[in-house]
Amino acid sequence: MSRADVISPFSTPVEPGSVADGLEASCLVALSDEELSIHHAIRRAVFVEEQAFFSETDRDARDDDPATEKVLALYGRIAGGAVRLYPLDEDGLWKGDRLAVLSAFRPNGLGAALVRFAVRTAGERGGRLMIAHIQPQNVGFFRRLGWHAEGVPEDFVGRTHQKMAIRLRPGA
Repeated sequence: MSRADVISPFSTPVEPGSVADGLEASCLVALSDEELSIHHAIRRAVFVEEQAFFSETDRDARDDDPATEKVLALYGRIAGGAVRLYPLDEDGLWKGDRLAVLSAFRPNGLGAALVRFAVRTAGERGGRLMIAHIQPQNVGFFRRLGWHAEGVPEDFVGRTHQKMAIRLRPGA
């Protein structure tokens, strides 16, 4: 698929439950202005409009950092999810955050595809360990993907989250 084939879920009507089965989930690093716009629109739809984690925008200084990778998940050609990842230090510690999947795409594996892509990408970039702050209802999902809890639940962006981690390379 060429990058020009990515379709915005906001310009194509997608109702919850209307996403057909049988297509494959795939991910790509958002590079073009259009891809980045879709990435941010998905995050806004989930974190501002649906979950009200933020009042106006979920964007912060990490979004302006050139080391931050912004990823789109596609179901077929339609973008339905987003995540960002970035290095925290020179010793290979990475963070994944702002994992967002639009409700119509949640049953179709986009969340797992995004997490696996982020983990693989951070490892390919020299990472040894990735951390994330996970909403309590998603801890089991991350455990099934190989992540483990670190410490006890804590406040993160005004709500309870569980810090979790995954090794990116054997022996790391």
